[in-house]
Amino acid sequence: MSITPLLEQLIEALRCQPGVGPRSASRIAFHLLERDRHKALHLAEILRQAVERLGHCEQCRNFSETPLCSICSDPRRQSDLLCVVENPAQLAAMDHAIHFRGRYHVLMGRLSPLDGIGPEELGMDRLEQRLREGEIKEMVLAISPSVEGEVTAHYISEMAHPFGVRVTRLAQGVPMGGELESLDSGTLTRAFELRREY
Repeated sequence: MSITPLLEQLIEALRCQPGVGPRSASRIAFHLLERDRHKALHLAEILRQAVERLGHCEQCRNFSETPLCSICSDPRRQSDLLCVVENPAQLAAMDHAIHFRGRYHVLMGRLSPLDGIGPEELGMDRLEQRLREGEIKEMVLAISPSVEGEVTAHYISEMAHPFGVRVTRLAQGVPMGGELESLDSGTLTRAFELRREY
């Protein structure tokens, strides 16, 4: 079957999404063009708005349309309990699954020197500033248990100890190499409840 250059570009653009291979990208492209052109235009407009208007919270680095996200600006949240996550998807999973009432810090990745991701790229200076302010009493490391995750957790733990902050880590139920946002809420809740000193 002959595919026009523009259709080929659309399929290739859809492949940039995690878990979308060539066949899935083709199915999505053909479906949008054959049956849902109105929805395709709506999707394109919402995506454009999100890219233009969503930035990062000045405090926790979560996605936000305002300088402070709704979590950081919520006075009912515990300011002495901080949960460190790798990305906004993990924040959403944690907040939904366990109804966490503290605050967050979003790293936007894990330390990976081979990929050029160091402390600066993960906002470690901002995290250290939050620790210096002296309000945080416990920091929960909700970082995926991969090699990079272990290195990241160790780095953060070493950073926190001089400030007298209790550092804990999610407990059982989180498989080695697993991604937190993929876990069911029961497993995530149990892992949080049984967190251990790090």
